[in-house]
Amino acid sequence: MQILDNISLKPYNTFGIDVNARQFVAVNTIQDLKFIYSNYKNTNKFILGGGSNMLLTKPVDALVIQLNLKGKSIINTTENHVLIECQAGENWHEFVLWTLKQDFGGLENLSLIPGNVGTSPIQNIGAYGVELKDHFYSCNALNLDTLQIETFSKADCDFGYRHSIFKQEAKGKYIITSVVFKLSTKNHTLHTNYGAITNELEAMNVKQPTIQDISKAVIAIRESKLPNPKIIGNSGSFFKNPVISKSQFLQLQDNFKDVPHYIVSKNEIKVPAGWLIETAGFKGKTFGNYGVHKKQALVLVNYNDAKGEDILNLSKLIQNTIYRIFNISIEAEVNIF
Repeated sequence: MQILDNISLKPYNTFGIDVNARQFVAVNTIQDLKFIYSNYKNTNKFILGGGSNMLLTKPVDALVIQLNLKGKSIINTTENHVLIECQAGENWHEFVLWTLKQDFGGLENLSLIPGNVGTSPIQNIGAYGVELKDHFYSCNALNLDTLQIETFSKADCDFGYRHSIFKQEAKGKYIITSVVFKLSTKNHTLHTNYGAITNELEAMNVKQPTIQDISKAVIAIRESKLPNPKIIGNSGSFFKNPVISKSQFLQLQDNFKDVPHYIVSKNEIKVPAGWLIETAGFKGKTFGNYGVHKKQALVLVNYNDAKGEDILNLSKLIQNTIYRIFNISIEAEVNIF
Protein backbone atom coordinates (compact mmCIF):
# COMPACT_ATOMS: atom_id res chain seq x y z
CA MET A 1 0.00 0.00 0.00
CA GLN A 2 1.52 3.31 -1.13
CA ILE A 3 0.17 6.81 -0.60
CA LEU A 4 0.76 9.01 -3.65
CA ASP A 5 0.71 12.80 -3.85
CA ASN A 6 -1.05 15.09 -6.33
CA ILE A 7 -2.63 12.39 -8.52
CA SER A 8 -5.07 13.12 -11.37
CA LEU A 9 -8.45 11.48 -10.86
CA LYS A 10 -9.31 11.54 -14.58
CA PRO A 11 -8.78 7.74 -14.96
CA TYR A 12 -10.86 7.09 -11.85
CA ASN A 13 -14.17 8.77 -12.74
CA THR A 14 -16.34 7.83 -15.71
CA PHE A 15 -17.10 11.47 -16.52
CA GLY A 16 -13.37 11.83 -17.26
CA ILE A 17 -13.08 15.05 -15.26
CA ASP A 18 -9.43 15.99 -14.82
CA VAL A 19 -9.01 17.16 -11.24
CA ASN A 20 -6.24 16.26 -8.83
CA ALA A 21 -6.36 14.55 -5.46
CA ARG A 22 -4.02 15.88 -2.80
CA GLN A 23 -3.22 12.27 -1.88
CA PHE A 24 -4.29 8.90 -3.30
CA VAL A 25 -4.09 5.32 -2.06
CA ALA A 26 -5.48 2.02 -3.39
CA VAL A 27 -6.71 -0.19 -0.55
CA ASN A 28 -6.77 -3.93 -1.21
CA THR A 29 -7.66 -5.34 2.22
CA ILE A 30 -9.87 -4.44 5.16
CA GLN A 31 -6.74 -4.42 7.32
CA ASP A 32 -5.24 -1.71 5.09
CA LEU A 33 -8.49 0.25 5.30
CA LYS A 34 -8.42 0.08 9.10
CA PHE A 35 -4.76 1.13 9.05
CA ILE A 36 -5.56 4.25 7.06
CA TYR A 37 -8.36 5.26 9.42
CA SER A 38 -6.26 4.50 12.48
CA ASN A 39 -3.15 6.38 11.38
CA TYR A 40 -4.62 9.28 9.41
CA LYS A 41 -7.34 10.36 11.83
CA ASN A 42 -6.91 14.08 11.20
CA THR A 43 -6.75 13.78 7.41
CA ASN A 44 -9.79 14.47 5.25
CA LYS A 45 -10.73 11.33 3.35
CA PHE A 46 -12.67 10.68 0.16
CA ILE A 47 -13.85 7.16 -0.70
CA LEU A 48 -13.71 6.18 -4.36
CA GLY A 49 -15.38 3.10 -5.80
CA GLY A 50 -15.89 2.69 -9.53
CA GLY A 51 -16.23 6.45 -10.02
CA SER A 52 -19.41 5.93 -12.02
CA ASN A 53 -21.99 7.90 -10.07
CA MET A 54 -20.12 11.09 -9.34
CA LEU A 55 -19.32 14.50 -10.77
CA LEU A 56 -16.13 16.15 -9.56
CA THR A 57 -16.28 19.94 -9.79
CA LYS A 58 -12.97 20.91 -8.15
CA PRO A 59 -9.69 19.40 -6.90
CA VAL A 60 -10.14 16.99 -4.01
CA ASP A 61 -8.29 18.35 -0.99
CA ALA A 62 -8.22 14.99 0.78
CA LEU A 63 -6.72 11.54 0.87
CA VAL A 64 -8.64 9.69 -1.84
CA ILE A 65 -9.09 6.02 -0.95
CA GLN A 66 -9.76 3.73 -3.87
CA LEU A 67 -11.64 0.74 -2.48
CA ASN A 68 -10.11 -2.22 -4.30
CA LEU A 69 -11.43 -5.16 -2.24
CA LYS A 70 -11.79 -8.21 -4.51
CA GLY A 71 -13.38 -11.67 -4.35
CA LYS A 72 -16.71 -13.47 -4.38
CA SER A 73 -17.87 -16.68 -2.74
CA ILE A 74 -20.94 -18.85 -2.23
CA ILE A 75 -21.75 -18.82 1.47
CA ASN A 76 -24.98 -20.85 1.57
CA THR A 77 -27.22 -22.87 -0.74
CA THR A 78 -30.75 -24.19 -0.38
CA GLU A 79 -32.98 -26.09 -2.77
CA ASN A 80 -33.99 -22.98 -4.73
CA HIS A 81 -31.59 -20.20 -3.71
CA VAL A 82 -27.98 -19.32 -3.14
CA LEU A 83 -26.31 -16.65 -1.02
CA ILE A 84 -23.27 -15.04 -2.65
CA GLU A 85 -20.92 -12.62 -0.93
CA CYS A 86 -19.14 -10.21 -3.26
CA GLN A 87 -16.42 -7.80 -2.17
CA ALA A 88 -16.98 -4.08 -2.65
CA GLY A 89 -14.25 -3.50 -5.23
CA GLU A 90 -15.59 -5.96 -7.79
CA ASN A 91 -16.94 -4.45 -11.01
CA TRP A 92 -20.74 -4.66 -10.98
CA HIS A 93 -21.29 -5.82 -14.56
CA GLU A 94 -18.53 -8.43 -14.37
CA PHE A 95 -20.14 -9.76 -11.19
CA VAL A 96 -23.55 -9.98 -12.91
CA LEU A 97 -22.01 -11.90 -15.80
CA TRP A 98 -20.35 -14.27 -13.32
CA THR A 99 -23.69 -15.02 -11.63
CA LEU A 100 -25.26 -15.75 -15.01
CA LYS A 101 -22.47 -18.19 -15.90
CA GLN A 102 -23.42 -20.08 -12.74
CA ASP A 103 -27.08 -19.92 -13.86
CA PHE A 104 -27.99 -17.87 -10.79
CA GLY A 105 -31.01 -15.65 -11.49
CA GLY A 106 -32.01 -12.21 -10.30
CA LEU A 107 -29.48 -9.66 -11.51
CA GLU A 108 -29.87 -10.09 -15.28
CA ASN A 109 -31.97 -6.94 -15.70
CA LEU A 110 -29.19 -4.98 -14.01
CA SER A 111 -26.58 -5.90 -16.63
CA LEU A 112 -24.14 -3.25 -17.88
CA ILE A 113 -24.79 -0.79 -15.06
CA PRO A 114 -21.46 0.96 -14.45
CA GLY A 115 -19.75 1.03 -11.09
CA ASN A 116 -18.64 -1.36 -8.37
CA VAL A 117 -20.55 -3.75 -6.13
CA GLY A 118 -19.84 -1.77 -2.96
CA THR A 119 -21.72 1.32 -4.10
CA SER A 120 -24.73 -0.57 -5.46
CA PRO A 121 -26.70 -0.60 -2.15
CA ILE A 122 -26.04 3.09 -1.49
CA GLN A 123 -28.01 4.07 -4.57
CA ASN A 124 -30.29 1.01 -4.62
CA ILE A 125 -29.45 0.73 -8.31
CA GLY A 126 -32.24 -0.34 -10.62
CA ALA A 127 -33.18 -0.88 -14.25
CA TYR A 128 -35.92 -2.47 -16.36
CA GLY A 129 -38.26 -3.31 -13.51
CA VAL A 130 -35.70 -4.66 -11.04
CA GLU A 131 -33.94 -2.96 -8.14
CA LEU A 132 -30.98 -4.10 -6.11
CA LYS A 133 -33.14 -4.46 -3.00
CA ASP A 134 -35.12 -7.24 -4.73
CA HIS A 135 -32.12 -9.56 -4.39
CA PHE A 136 -30.18 -7.95 -1.54
CA TYR A 137 -29.70 -10.10 1.57
CA SER A 138 -27.21 -8.13 3.67
CA CYS A 139 -24.01 -6.12 3.54
CA ASN A 140 -20.96 -5.72 5.71
CA ALA A 141 -19.66 -2.24 6.44
CA LEU A 142 -16.77 -0.75 8.39
CA ASN A 143 -17.91 1.53 11.19
CA LEU A 144 -15.53 4.50 10.89
CA ASP A 145 -15.82 5.34 14.59
CA THR A 146 -15.16 1.89 16.05
CA LEU A 147 -13.30 0.39 13.04
CA GLN A 148 -15.40 -2.74 13.48
CA ILE A 149 -17.30 -4.54 10.73
CA GLU A 150 -21.09 -4.39 11.15
CA THR A 151 -23.76 -6.28 9.21
CA PHE A 152 -26.83 -4.55 7.76
CA SER A 153 -29.95 -6.52 6.86
CA LYS A 154 -32.33 -5.47 4.11
CA ALA A 155 -34.62 -3.89 6.71
CA ASP A 156 -31.69 -2.00 8.22
CA CYS A 157 -30.89 -0.40 4.86
CA ASP A 158 -34.25 1.39 4.50
CA PHE A 159 -34.25 1.00 0.72
CA GLY A 160 -36.33 3.30 -1.46
CA TYR A 161 -36.18 4.63 -5.00
CA ARG A 162 -32.44 5.37 -5.50
CA HIS A 163 -32.23 5.62 -1.73
CA SER A 164 -30.78 3.82 1.28
CA ILE A 165 -29.69 4.54 4.82
CA PHE A 166 -26.18 5.08 3.45
CA LYS A 167 -27.39 8.26 1.73
CA GLN A 168 -28.98 9.60 4.92
CA GLU A 169 -28.40 8.64 8.55
CA ALA A 170 -25.37 6.44 7.85
CA LYS A 171 -23.77 8.73 5.27
CA GLY A 172 -20.09 9.25 6.01
CA LYS A 173 -20.23 6.87 8.96
CA TYR A 174 -19.64 3.55 7.20
CA ILE A 175 -17.78 2.05 4.25
CA ILE A 176 -19.47 -0.96 2.65
CA THR A 177 -16.89 -3.73 2.31
CA SER A 178 -19.01 -6.55 0.87
CA VAL A 179 -22.57 -7.33 -0.22
CA VAL A 180 -24.52 -10.60 0.08
CA PHE A 181 -27.11 -11.38 -2.59
CA LYS A 182 -29.89 -13.98 -2.55
CA LEU A 183 -30.28 -15.39 -6.05
CA SER A 184 -32.38 -18.19 -7.52
CA THR A 185 -30.84 -21.45 -8.67
CA LYS A 186 -33.90 -22.69 -10.59
CA ASN A 187 -37.45 -21.66 -11.51
CA HIS A 188 -36.14 -18.16 -12.16
CA THR A 189 -38.61 -15.27 -12.11
CA LEU A 190 -38.23 -13.40 -15.40
CA HIS A 191 -38.90 -9.68 -15.82
CA THR A 192 -39.48 -9.05 -19.52
CA ASN A 193 -42.35 -6.55 -19.71
CA TYR A 194 -40.45 -3.37 -18.88
CA GLY A 195 -39.07 -1.01 -21.46
CA ALA A 196 -37.95 -2.48 -24.74
CA ILE A 197 -36.97 -5.93 -23.45
CA THR A 198 -39.89 -7.70 -25.13
CA ASN A 199 -39.13 -6.06 -28.47
CA GLU A 200 -35.45 -6.85 -28.19
CA LEU A 201 -36.14 -10.51 -27.41
CA GLU A 202 -38.39 -10.67 -30.47
CA ALA A 203 -35.61 -9.16 -32.57
CA MET A 204 -33.31 -11.85 -31.18
CA ASN A 205 -35.95 -14.44 -32.20
CA VAL A 206 -36.14 -15.68 -28.60
CA LYS A 207 -39.54 -17.08 -27.67
CA GLN A 208 -38.71 -18.75 -24.36
CA PRO A 209 -36.06 -16.53 -22.82
CA THR A 210 -33.53 -17.57 -20.23
CA ILE A 211 -31.92 -15.25 -17.71
CA GLN A 212 -28.93 -15.12 -20.03
CA ASP A 213 -31.16 -14.02 -22.94
CA ILE A 214 -32.62 -11.22 -20.82
CA SER A 215 -29.12 -10.04 -19.93
CA LYS A 216 -28.14 -10.00 -23.62
CA ALA A 217 -31.29 -8.03 -24.45
CA VAL A 218 -30.62 -5.48 -21.69
CA ILE A 219 -27.02 -5.10 -22.83
CA ALA A 220 -28.13 -4.52 -26.42
CA ILE A 221 -30.69 -1.91 -25.32
CA ARG A 222 -28.24 -0.07 -23.09
CA GLU A 223 -25.50 -0.10 -25.72
CA SER A 224 -27.91 1.32 -28.30
CA LYS A 225 -28.89 4.22 -26.02
CA LEU A 226 -26.00 4.93 -23.68
CA PRO A 227 -22.50 6.10 -24.59
CA ASN A 228 -19.51 4.04 -23.54
CA PRO A 229 -17.74 6.07 -20.81
CA LYS A 230 -14.40 4.82 -22.14
CA ILE A 231 -15.18 6.76 -25.33
CA ILE A 232 -17.43 9.61 -24.16
CA GLY A 233 -17.27 10.73 -20.53
CA ASN A 234 -20.57 10.26 -18.71
CA SER A 235 -22.10 8.87 -15.55
CA GLY A 236 -25.16 7.16 -16.98
CA SER A 237 -28.50 8.59 -15.96
CA PHE A 238 -27.83 11.98 -14.39
CA PHE A 239 -31.36 12.58 -13.06
CA LYS A 240 -33.92 10.57 -11.11
CA ASN A 241 -37.36 9.98 -12.58
CA PRO A 242 -39.67 12.29 -10.60
CA VAL A 243 -42.67 10.89 -8.74
CA ILE A 244 -45.57 13.36 -8.65
CA SER A 245 -49.08 13.35 -7.21
CA LYS A 246 -51.99 12.10 -9.26
CA SER A 247 -53.58 15.55 -9.29
CA GLN A 248 -50.37 17.12 -10.57
CA PHE A 249 -50.11 14.44 -13.24
CA LEU A 250 -53.66 15.12 -14.44
CA GLN A 251 -52.78 18.80 -14.81
CA LEU A 252 -49.66 17.83 -16.75
CA GLN A 253 -51.72 15.54 -18.97
CA ASP A 254 -54.07 18.39 -19.83
CA ASN A 255 -51.18 20.15 -21.58
CA PHE A 256 -49.19 17.11 -22.74
CA LYS A 257 -51.56 14.36 -23.83
CA ASP A 258 -48.83 11.88 -24.73
CA VAL A 259 -46.84 12.05 -21.48
CA PRO A 260 -45.56 8.54 -20.61
CA HIS A 261 -46.02 7.49 -17.00
CA TYR A 262 -45.92 4.62 -14.54
CA ILE A 263 -48.31 4.17 -11.63
CA VAL A 264 -46.39 3.96 -8.35
CA SER A 265 -49.35 3.93 -5.99
CA LYS A 266 -52.95 5.09 -5.84
CA ASN A 267 -51.91 8.72 -5.61
CA GLU A 268 -48.40 8.70 -7.08
CA ILE A 269 -47.25 8.70 -10.70
CA LYS A 270 -43.69 8.38 -12.00
CA VAL A 271 -42.86 10.47 -15.07
CA PRO A 272 -39.70 9.70 -17.09
CA ALA A 273 -37.15 12.48 -16.61
CA GLY A 274 -35.76 11.67 -20.06
CA TRP A 275 -39.10 12.53 -21.66
CA LEU A 276 -39.26 15.83 -19.77
CA ILE A 277 -35.74 16.77 -20.83
CA GLU A 278 -36.31 15.77 -24.46
CA THR A 279 -39.63 17.61 -24.63
CA ALA A 280 -37.89 20.69 -23.24
CA GLY A 281 -35.52 20.56 -26.22
CA PHE A 282 -32.27 19.47 -24.59
CA LYS A 283 -31.77 16.06 -26.18
CA GLY A 284 -28.64 16.12 -28.34
CA LYS A 285 -27.88 19.74 -27.50
CA THR A 286 -24.18 20.57 -27.26
CA PHE A 287 -22.41 23.35 -25.40
CA GLY A 288 -18.91 23.26 -26.83
CA ASN A 289 -17.15 20.23 -25.35
CA TYR A 290 -20.09 18.97 -23.25
CA GLY A 291 -23.83 18.52 -23.60
CA VAL A 292 -26.81 16.14 -23.56
CA HIS A 293 -26.43 12.83 -25.33
CA LYS A 294 -28.14 12.55 -28.70
CA LYS A 295 -29.72 9.17 -27.99
CA GLN A 296 -30.63 9.48 -24.31
CA ALA A 297 -31.67 12.78 -22.79
CA LEU A 298 -30.98 11.54 -19.24
CA VAL A 299 -27.27 11.36 -19.97
CA LEU A 300 -25.01 14.40 -19.71
CA VAL A 301 -21.70 13.95 -21.51
CA ASN A 302 -18.15 15.23 -21.49
CA TYR A 303 -17.03 15.20 -25.11
CA ASN A 304 -13.54 16.54 -24.56
CA ASP A 305 -11.94 17.80 -21.35
CA ALA A 306 -14.97 19.65 -20.02
CA LYS A 307 -14.88 20.95 -16.48
CA GLY A 308 -17.09 19.56 -13.77
CA GLU A 309 -18.52 23.03 -13.17
CA ASP A 310 -19.67 23.17 -16.80
CA ILE A 311 -21.66 19.97 -16.49
CA LEU A 312 -23.03 21.02 -13.10
CA ASN A 313 -24.24 24.32 -14.57
CA LEU A 314 -25.87 22.45 -17.46
CA SER A 315 -27.70 20.21 -15.00
CA LYS A 316 -29.00 23.27 -13.15
CA LEU A 317 -30.15 24.84 -16.42
CA ILE A 318 -32.07 21.67 -17.24
CA GLN A 319 -33.63 21.51 -13.77
CA ASN A 320 -34.74 25.14 -13.91
CA THR A 321 -36.17 24.74 -17.40
CA ILE A 322 -38.10 21.58 -16.48
CA TYR A 323 -39.59 23.34 -13.48
CA ARG A 324 -40.56 26.38 -15.55
CA ILE A 325 -42.23 24.34 -18.30
CA PHE A 326 -43.76 21.46 -16.35
CA ASN A 327 -43.79 22.66 -12.72
CA ILE A 328 -41.86 19.49 -11.85
CA SER A 329 -38.62 19.31 -9.87
CA ILE A 330 -36.10 16.73 -10.99
CA GLU A 331 -33.26 15.66 -8.73
CA ALA A 332 -29.74 14.65 -9.67
CA GLU A 333 -29.09 10.93 -9.33
CA VAL A 334 -25.35 11.54 -9.61
CA ASN A 335 -23.42 12.52 -6.48
CA ILE A 336 -21.90 15.97 -6.98
CA PHE A 337 -18.63 16.85 -5.24
